[in-house]
Amino acid sequence: MTAERVAHLRSVWKRRFAKYSRWLHIYVSMASFAIVFFFAVTGITLNHAEWFGGAERASSATGTLNADWTKTGAKDVAKLEIVESLRRTHHITGAVADFRVEDEQASITFKGPGYSADVVIDRATGKYDVTESRLGFVAIVNDLHKGRDTGGVWKGLIDISAALLAFISLTGLMLLYFIHKHRLAGFMLLALGGAASCIAYVAWVP
Repeated sequence: MTAERVAHLRSVWKRRFAKYSRWLHIYVSMASFAIVFFFAVTGITLNHAEWFGGAERASSATGTLNADWTKTGAKDVAKLEIVESLRRTHHITGAVADFRVEDEQASITFKGPGYSADVVIDRATGKYDVTESRLGFVAIVNDLHKGRDTGGVWKGLIDISAALLAFISLTGLMLLYFIHKHRLAGFMLLALGGAASCIAYVAWVP
């Protein structure tokens, strides 16, 4: 193969690589824009929670369950029936984070983004007390950002969004490599940004 042929193939490969990098960068960015924007904005609300403080709304209630579900003579209680009854009666949301059964009482903790509910049940009588806490919209989106009490599907979405952001960054670097006019300045700014982050960490992070 002649040198001219090799040079031609190399030129064709570079053009195609640049073309596909541009295509991937643009369309993957658009496809993931909403989720990346969400995590960018909630990074600010999470880092400055005091700017967006909302009043906690607490409420309490009482009730009585079917005594057969909680009777003290049994080693355990009817967990499914109890949880479903509490959800229907008090519109409790969130997942069951803890369900403890002791000799005289049982306790349940429900957790969700910006939300918690605690239930204490007297096993002998079936009577219970419910305490709910709702922290508002900003607390919800902050917990979504952290993946706290969000379940496996949302945690998977966080992983996917992180992978997409890394992919967008890499394709951006690929595009910069093929823009000869701005390549040197671009990579110098890249190095400068990385160095600034390292200096900030070393100098100002306790």
